[in-house]
Amino acid sequence: MLVTRFAPSPTGRLHKGHAFSALTAWTAARAEGGRFLLRIEDIDPTRCRPEYERAILEDLAWLGLDWDGPVRRQSDHRADYAAVLANLGERGLLYRCFRTRKDILNAIGDAPHGPQDAARPGPHSPEDEARRLGQGQAFAWRLSLDRARAALGEPTWTGLTFDEEGCGPEGQHGVVPVRPEAAGDVVLARKDAGVAYHLAVTHDDALQGVTHVVRGQDLFEATHVQRLIQTLMGWPAPIYRHHRLLTGPDGRRYAKRDRSVTLAELRAQGVTAQALRAELGFSSVG
Repeated sequence: MLVTRFAPSPTGRLHKGHAFSALTAWTAARAEGGRFLLRIEDIDPTRCRPEYERAILEDLAWLGLDWDGPVRRQSDHRADYAAVLANLGERGLLYRCFRTRKDILNAIGDAPHGPQDAARPGPHSPEDEARRLGQGQAFAWRLSLDRARAALGEPTWTGLTFDEEGCGPEGQHGVVPVRPEAAGDVVLARKDAGVAYHLAVTHDDALQGVTHVVRGQDLFEATHVQRLIQTLMGWPAPIYRHHRLLTGPDGRRYAKRDRSVTLAELRAQGVTAQALRAELGFSSVG
């Protein structure tokens, strides 16, 4: 059975791009008699708001979408993610990193091989780490690519792939080789949130039995590190269907940070759900 999901973050109101992604995933599931799950990715306490979660449910209902089973809220399952972090830590695959985003960006110009090197800063010396811990400095847990590669062994590492039924931003389709080094030593947990996106999303996809990840091409590159995490944890690999991104009249893709017109604003303007679905290429729902 095909199982897919829509997993928005409650950091603002949904816009046309969100509607297109939700409709794409929902239609894929319903067309094959599968299941469509709704997940609220609310692990960032500084940006997520309950009122935005309520608005998401309202917008999806207005679009005519339904979902199977209860909504999974990531903030209710922090213990699950902590257990995964503990597993990776006990296997020596993580290291504490006290460097800030600004530190990493500033290091790009000095990295001998460019941004990829800067994104793989490596562990601090034992003395430096002890000093910083003693001072109470905040740190993140990073996944060490060097240690992950050693743990998996060369045949597995070089043979990592994912199945793409949609299309990547450069036309990638079919069996795609995984390039985990492109993202560097990714952060899997921060002090403020306790868990980062890559770990939470791969855990939940495995736990919920997601067979097909249907999402926008802006997340295509994230697939590389997510496949690595899945392999390290022995989780199944879903099939991926990345879809095109909607753009506005100015040619820029719809995004919350650009204050794109929201579904609530469209409703206020008198736009019907049926008209919006037709505009987005979904002539009927339900």
